[in-house]
Amino acid sequence: MNYETKRDVFEKALREWDDLVHSCGLQGEEAHGGCEFDPILIKYKKDYDAAIPDDLPVIPKVVGEILQSAQGQTDLLGMLDTARNGHKASEPLAWIIANQNTFATAWVLGVWRVEEPGEFVKLEDEK
Repeated sequence: MNYETKRDVFEKALREWDDLVHSCGLQGEEAHGGCEFDPILIKYKKDYDAAIPDDLPVIPKVVGEILQSAQGQTDLLGMLDTARNGHKASEPLAWIIANQNTFATAWVLGVWRVEEPGEFVKLEDEK
């Protein structure tokens, strides 16, 4: 799993771009003409597209477990029904109700950051 955020990829691309421009001895507007930049730009465009968003929803671990247990649901209502029926009416369900937008964002993206310890969780594509 790639744990790079879009910001990480962007900053890495800028560092490499800066190194390349300086190695070519070019500055400012003339920097685009003397070296071959296209392969680098294509590489970083792919990395950027594959990177996870910077502003991931942050959810409690137990709520993430609910999301994982309902992987493969066809819609959000089915997902919420699984959450309601698969877990006791308790703190996690209360959290989901109080934080519906955050929960829905995590479900749609299929990736989130766990509240404690702050690690990333990403649902794997079904095979």
